[in-house]
Amino acid sequence: MRMKMDNAFYVDPVGIAGGLALWWNNDVKLSVLLHDKNLIDTVISINGEDEWFCTFIYAPPYEEEKQEFWERLGTLRDDMNAKWCIMGDTNTVASPNEKYGGIPFDHNNAKWFHEFLERSFLMEIQSKGGAYTWSNQRCEENEICEKLDRVMSSVEWSFLFPKAIAIIEVSVASDHAPIVLLTTGGMGTYGSEES
Repeated sequence: MRMKMDNAFYVDPVGIAGGLALWWNNDVKLSVLLHDKNLIDTVISINGEDEWFCTFIYAPPYEEEKQEFWERLGTLRDDMNAKWCIMGDTNTVASPNEKYGGIPFDHNNAKWFHEFLERSFLMEIQSKGGAYTWSNQRCEENEICEKLDRVMSSVEWSFLFPKAIAIIEVSVASDHAPIVLLTTGGMGTYGSEES
């Protein structure tokens, strides 16, 4: 299946892990400010409206790299009043109800993620759809499901898009479920339409 998008930007994976890709149409003005193997930091304006920042992430899966990543991400916006949204794979289970199967939830594993949210004054955007965004794709007693992918924003961003909602789609060809961010809150096939 080919997506009909006007523009694209890629960060290649390292080995078989990671990799990031963005696609957008010409009604979206998007400039890449910074990119590396774990993030693409952008500034966006849709149809000439207010500019806002969006950082697309693939957080490191390895415990020894998580502290550095979350601390570095927290330095991207010096202005606490910035309109900032972050979305992608946090590689972190943030609470016990975001995990099914496998080893028990580990509070230490989420430490750096929670400290980042507190320091940056960010909150998670409400999501609809499945409870989990990743699965080891095994059955019964061997199944593990976790919520690793999410959308977070500053209060100022949420004032710009008060009806924004993240939709967790059904996974088709990946162990991760895609997330669609609807900034206007329109639910379409996901429920009643909001205006």
